[in-house]
Formats: sequence, structure tokens, C-alpha cells
Amino acid sequence: MSKLFETIPASRPATPLLDLVNDTKQLRELAEDQLDQLRDELREYLLYCTGQTGGHFGAGLGVIELTVALHYVYNTPEDRIVWDVGHQTYPHKILTGRREEMLSIRQKDGLSGFPKRSESEYDTFGVGHSSTSISAALGMALAAKHNNSGRKVAAVIGDGAMTAGMAFEALNHAAHTDADMLVVLNDNQMSIGHNKGGLNTYFSRIWASKPYTQFREGSKKVLAKIPSALDLAQKAEEHVKGLVAPGMMFEELGFNYIGPIDGHDIDTLVYTLKNMRELKGPQLLHIMTTKGKGFAPAEKDPVGYHAINKIEVKANNSIASAKKYQDVFGQWLIDMAEQDNALVGITPAMCEGSGMVEFARRFPQRYFDVAIAEQHAITLAAGMACDGLKPVVAIYSTFLQRGYDQLVHDVALQNLDVLFAIDRAGLVGEDGATHAGAFDLAYLRCIPNMIVIAPSDENECRQLLYTGYLHQGPTAVRYPRGSGPGVETVTEMEALPIGKGVIRRKGTRIAILNFGSLLSASLTAGDKLDATVIDMRFVKPIDELLISQLAESHDLIVTVEENTIAGGAGSAVNEYLAGKEIVLPTLNLGLSDEFLNHGTHKELLAQSGLDSNGIYTAVANRMEWLERSNTQTLAK
Repeated sequence: MSKLFETIPASRPATPLLDLVNDTKQLRELAEDQLDQLRDELREYLLYCTGQTGGHFGAGLGVIELTVALHYVYNTPEDRIVWDVGHQTYPHKILTGRREEMLSIRQKDGLSGFPKRSESEYDTFGVGHSSTSISAALGMALAAKHNNSGRKVAAVIGDGAMTAGMAFEALNHAAHTDADMLVVLNDNQMSIGHNKGGLNTYFSRIWASKPYTQFREGSKKVLAKIPSALDLAQKAEEHVKGLVAPGMMFEELGFNYIGPIDGHDIDTLVYTLKNMRELKGPQLLHIMTTKGKGFAPAEKDPVGYHAINKIEVKANNSIASAKKYQDVFGQWLIDMAEQDNALVGITPAMCEGSGMVEFARRFPQRYFDVAIAEQHAITLAAGMACDGLKPVVAIYSTFLQRGYDQLVHDVALQNLDVLFAIDRAGLVGEDGATHAGAFDLAYLRCIPNMIVIAPSDENECRQLLYTGYLHQGPTAVRYPRGSGPGVETVTEMEALPIGKGVIRRKGTRIAILNFGSLLSASLTAGDKLDATVIDMRFVKPIDELLISQLAESHDLIVTVEENTIAGGAGSAVNEYLAGKEIVLPTLNLGLSDEFLNHGTHKELLAQSGLDSNGIYTAVANRMEWLERSNTQTLAK
């Protein structure tokens, strides 16, 4: 039995056996009876590391035994292990040569919090979004088949990620190809939040249901004296089971199904994996695990311990006093629901992260968690809007990318009345490029019928959510992760004029047009530059009249956005000026044409030149260049 820890170690624990394992070859040199000790040391070391750095927590604790067993049985890195999402890969990193680097995880220039191909040969596929593992693993299995390499491939996917359609598309294709691959279904009956329709719960409920039990037992009594009829009934029962039992379901898809087995029994895992590794064709191993396994508080509260902060860091009072944007949204959603019975809230498995917990409790019949199914979430909203409801889809910017076709085809094309509350817009700090909402202004702005809104503070977020809600048609309100600048929210809601910005500072020569969350930095830079600073609020429709007025009275127009420059809000300003044949120097400040690695939000803004110093320096340099150019022109 594995050790149960009650506290997170404050100092590095003694891990004599783990210290001998610098790669998986050394792991495979251990005797099987040493794996229990290795497991306990690995779990304790993981607790220590995550306590020092913060980061994803519960998922890794739940797959300690599986991680050890996979690397013990499979010849990694030659054999391929593909992890889904990647929240659970801290133990994998520890066992694959990165043990002493773990204290740098999710920090600038340190280890990524997710598998990353450029970081290690053991990270076979870069992930961060869910439900990609089976497709990627199948691709690798087919490559191995094509090259006749004999390489083995395994995908590890959770029951939450299995709800996405992409996972079933891959399962269907795998059977068609008859590829040699293993899918490990890690069933902890949880996604990040409480999973909707965990496989084990779902199937258990069916088998335990009264109707099914009565049908089965009643039929046996009636037909007991008629052997041929009883035999027929038993065959019929198996067919019924085939429609709902997990094993039968996967078997029907063409997989050899084994399980469910205890995912914390390392001996059984090793034995089973050794046997399955040699089998031909698609294999599925169903294991049952506990998220947060081995740490008592996490086992009791797996949602709360999905991720943790550093244990030694104390909250800064000034930061703590500022509201998180997700909480501003959550409160607005409740207030709006009280006013309008047509409002319904939709989330793809992000209830806690989107600030919808209280809404779900207060309005359970108007709350829809669709699990990890972003495409379905958007088309569901479209269907609701067709018949008179007012859906509010709460979704992260990076996850909205997964439902882009539905956004275009099912919502915007039909001009349906759906409000998208887009959280985690812009840079997200430690989660890095996989979770950064760097593109939404660009990919939303190009869609006809869309209204695109970027509030600059907490109160503006509340009022603009209300404005977007009242608009008849598709509207997107994007706001960043974390806390705002500390602006008090006004309870009374006011619809603001669509497509109109507001002047926050009057200056000379330079006009800074700010879109969204960087207003404070823009104002600070504006003070140094004596620049006019505009809170644009709307990316689409853009305030054309205001831009024209600014162009007449200023020498340089600067756009600032926490979004990719290419195709973003600055591009909208450029397009308007060019269309009106207004010749005026412009400077677009935003995210450059590259994927940014992880670091704190502050560090990444500075790296991108989007803090106050970066904005000031860029504008001052451009003004100096313009003045030098003008001097040279006059000299000629």
C-alpha cells in the first residue's frame, strides 16, 4: 500500500532510490520489488517540488504508479508515450532526466508545465489542450508501421478528455487501420472540475438501474424452464450490454479492451502492461485512479487541488483586494440572470475557472456544463438562440480556437444572438503558449456580424458584458486572466454606445489607442510622452470618427493590444486609415509573430515591450526617428 501524506514537505525529502534514476534505462534496471519504494519517494518528491513552485498538482499525484509502470515496461524514449493535456506529466519529467530542474518548472527559462518536444526526447508530443493524444499516438503508430521500426506507442487519456469528439474520431480510425497501439484510459471520474458523465459512473448507473435489473431477473424466472428461450434471452442481454458497457463499447469500435483495473496497484499495472505491449492491433487498458492520490487533502478536494500556489508565498493585500475578471463575470451573470429569464450559461468543463460556481448553484436549470466539447458548446448555444433563449458561452480564448468553425458557420453566419465571454485573453503567464489567448482579436475581427469588445478594467468589463448582452447578434467580450487594476464595479448596469471609445488623457502630437487590459501601462507611458490616450473599448466596430479626429490633430497614432499584431486591433486602425487615404505614421504594439514561452505575466509583458517602459521606449524611439527623417527631408 502506498504512503498517505498529510502535509507538503517544506524541505527536500530523502529519496535514495529516486536519486539513482536519471533516465528510464536506470529505472528499468531496478527490480520489480523496488518499485513500491520508488513510487513513494516519487510522490513525496513531487509534493515537495510543487509546493516550492506551484503548478498542476492533483493530476500528477493520480498517475504516479502509471508513470512508473509505463516507463518500466516500455523502452522509452524509443517507444513513444503520448500524454493527453499534460497536467499529469510532472512525475514523467522527474523520471526522464529532469529531476533536479523541477524547481524551475513554469518559471521563465525553466521547464514547461506541459510536455514540450524541444525540452526532451521523452516529450514525444507537445500538448496543453485535451483530447489530442489518441490521434497523435495513432499517427506515430502508423509511422512505425510504415518504417517497420517495431516501435511501440501508448497514449494516456483521462475520462474527461475522452468526452471530446476528436478522441472518438481517433478511436474509430485506429480500428480501421489496425495499428499496433495502446490507449490507457485513466478514469478518475474527474476533469478539471467535476466531470459530467464520467465513464465509470455512467456505466455503473446503468447496470445498477432498477429497470435493467428487473428486466434481467424477471426474464430469467419466466424463461428458466425453456432452455432454448433462456439461451436466446441471455444472448439478447449481451447485445443490450454491448450498447452500454465500456468494454463492449470499445470492443465494438475495434479495440481489445482490458479492465477496469486498479491504477494504483503497481504490480498489476506492470504485469498487465507487459502482456499488452506484445499484443497486435489497437488495445485499450481502462484503469481506475484517484486524483490527488497519496495526499490526503487533495483526495478530499480534487477540484481545489487541481493546481496550487507556492506554499511560501503570502498574498499581497493590494493584489488580493482587486477582483478577478472571472469573478466580475460570475457576478454579472447572476445579476443578469435575475433580470432575464431567457439567459442560460454554457461552459465546456470550466465552471470553476470561469467563475460560474455560484451561478450553477443558483440557476441549475439554466446552467449547462457540456464537458470538454467546445464545438458542441457553441452549436448548442446556436440552437438555443434559434428558439428564443439568450446563451452566454463562457470559454477561454485558447479553447474557443477549437470551436472556430462552429463560431463562423453555426453562430455568425446565421447572425444568432449569442454572447461569448472570453476569459484568459492575452498572455496567461506560467501556462505558456498552449494556453495563451494571443489570437482572438484577429480571428474574431474578420468574421462578419461579430461585435468584438475589449474592456480595460473591472467595471468596464461588467458594463460591456451588459452592452454585449443587449446587442441582438453575436458578440464577444474578451478579458484577461487574473485580477484587474482595482477599479470598483458599479452595481447599476449601463449600456455603453457600441463602437465608441473614450478619451482618458488629452495630450499633443501622439495618440495612443489602447484596446483592452493594457490601459494602465498606456496611461503611464502617455504621462511621460504627453500623449493623448484613448480607451477604444471596441475592436469591431471600431470608432472611425474618433480615429479620423485624432489623425487630424496628431503626428503619430500608436495602437496597443495584448494580442498578436498580425490581424489584430492595430491592423483594423491601419485598414481604416488606408481605406480613407489618410497618410499618417502609425506604430502597432502587441505580441510579435512568435509563440512566447512561459513566465510570469509581468515578465512576458516586459519581454513583449507591452509594459509601461516598453510602450514609452517604442513610442519615443519612433518619434525620434520621425523627427530625424523630417529634418533630413527639409535639408534636401
